Amino acid sequence: MELIRGTHNLRAEHRGCVLTIGNFDGVHLGHQAVLRQVRAKAEALGVPSAVMTFEPQPQELFQPEQAPARLTNWREKYLALRDQDVDRHIVIEFNKKFASQPAREFIEKTLVEKLGVKFLVVGDDFRFGYKREGDFSLLQQAGKELGFEVVDTRSYRQQQQRVSSTAIRKALEEGDFKNAEAMLGRPYQMQGKVVHGRKNGRTIGFPTANIPLKRLKSPLHGVFAVTVTVDEKVGLSCEPSEHPKPRAEGSELHRAKRLTREAYDGVANLGTRPTLNGDEVQLEVHLFDFSGNLYGQRVTVTPVAKLRAEQRFASLEHLKQQIEKDAARAKQLLAHEAER
Repeated sequence: MELIRGTHNLRAEHRGCVLTIGNFDGVHLGHQAVLRQVRAKAEALGVPSAVMTFEPQPQELFQPEQAPARLTNWREKYLALRDQDVDRHIVIEFNKKFASQPAREFIEKTLVEKLGVKFLVVGDDFRFGYKREGDFSLLQQAGKELGFEVVDTRSYRQQQQRVSSTAIRKALEEGDFKNAEAMLGRPYQMQGKVVHGRKNGRTIGFPTANIPLKRLKSPLHGVFAVTVTVDEKVGLSCEPSEHPKPRAEGSELHRAKRLTREAYDGVANLGTRPTLNGDEVQLEVHLFDFSGNLYGQRVTVTPVAKLRAEQRFASLEHLKQQIEKDAARAKQLLAHEAER
C-alpha cells in the first residue's frame, strides 16, 4: 500500500481513483465491508482504491475533551488498512488552516484536480470545509457537475453486522475482549516501541516495558492479563514513522517487513500509576519468563482479560504484593485460555 502524507505530495500519477473518506478508527468489520466494495469498484473502473484519513481526527482538534478514545493510533490504522489490500492511504494533517478552506475548494482542488476521483464513498453525516459547510448533499451535487459519483457508506455495510467503533469501545471498557474481537475481525491489540521509563518496577522485582500509546485517549484503563509479541527485524523495510507529519519528498511505498516473532505472557497496567504519582496514561507490561533488552523493539500487546481497575496503594510494598497477586491470576487465566 502506498502512503501519501499530505495533499502537497499528490502527483500527476495519483489522479484517478475510487476514494473513501473517514476516521476508520479500528478498521472493524463494518469498515472492512466498505473497503471490499471500494476495492471491487476500483477494479471495475480500472483505477486504484484509496482511503483518506485525518490526523489528528477532527474532533480531537476542535473538541479534545469530548473526543472518543482512539481504538487505533495512526500507525495501527495504517497497518490495518494495509491488511485490507487498499492501494493508497492518504493521510491529511488536520489543522485549523485545512479546516478553514471553503468546502467547494476542497472538492475542486483536492478531490477533482489532484485526485481525479471517479467514485466517492462517504458517510451521510460527513461534514467538511469552513464552518462545516460541506455535506453529503453538496458532494452529490458537485459530483454531478464535475463527473464523479457519490454513495453513502451505509449502502456498503453488511446489514446483518451491528458493528461500530462506539460498540467496540464499550466492549473494551467492560473487558469483553471476545465481543470486541468479533466486531473487529481480529483480537484487539496495541502496538508501539519500548522506551525508557522511570524504572520503578525494577525496584520491586517487576521490571516493565513502557510503550507510548500515541493517542489522545485510551479505550482501556486498568490491569490486564496480556500476551506480548516482540517483533525482531530480519530484513530492511520502509515503515511509517510514529507521527504522520507531511514530508516534502513525496509519497512513500511501504513493504511488509520480514519479522521473527517471539510471544510471551504477561501482566499490564494501563493508566496513570497513582501510587507513583504519575500524571499521564501509559502502558506498562511485565513479561513472564523474559530476560533481555527490549528498548527500541516494537511490541504488540494483546489484552486477554481484565484483572482489576487501577488503584492507589499506601506504599510500594503494598503495590508489590498486589502485583504478585495480579501476576499469579494472569498466569492462571492465560494458561486456561491456552488450553481452550
